[in-house]
Amino acid sequence: MTTTAPEYETGVIHGRFQVVHNDHVRYLLAGKRLCRHLVVGITNPDPLLTRKEGSDLKRSDPSANPLTYYERYILIRSTLAESGLKPEEFSVVPLPINLPELYQYYVPMDAVFFLSIYDEWGRRKLGCFQSLGLKTHVLREVPLGEKGISGSDVRNRMLRGEPWEHLVPQVVGTLLKKWDIPARLRKIREIQTLQQ
Repeated sequence: MTTTAPEYETGVIHGRFQVVHNDHVRYLLAGKRLCRHLVVGITNPDPLLTRKEGSDLKRSDPSANPLTYYERYILIRSTLAESGLKPEEFSVVPLPINLPELYQYYVPMDAVFFLSIYDEWGRRKLGCFQSLGLKTHVLREVPLGEKGISGSDVRNRMLRGEPWEHLVPQVVGTLLKKWDIPARLRKIREIQTLQQ
């Protein structure tokens, strides 16, 4: 069997990963197939590096961001290891997606930037990357209705007490239960309700 060399040396892929689900795994592995080393940028790493996004105001909402950067780092590393990647094949870093002037401090600017586009937010990110002179590669562009699983699908199932484990990799399910993320989400929701 012949294997072809990856198209790129280094690729940068990004997401909030709130929470890591099965479609995230497909997205990450699609990027990895195209490069020797994949840099996974976790967006909205902390409140200071998170900005409200006009095309999707829910992205910066506390209930949409229940996991810390460190928890998402652990989820990504564990998921990629469970998927068969070796530690030297990928890196996980913060990526303040709304602050392009900071990208150079977190990711290699000579890498190719992978993304999927489902809506106006995706098109805006592509335009931002291109305006910075970054190399880009769109992995997938489909309407939002065809996107598949979303983090909000998983979080909402947790909040309603519905089964959600089938939507995430096994290692993710184990960690989210260990950290009791459904209870954390309920607590965030209670606080938000009291503040209204």
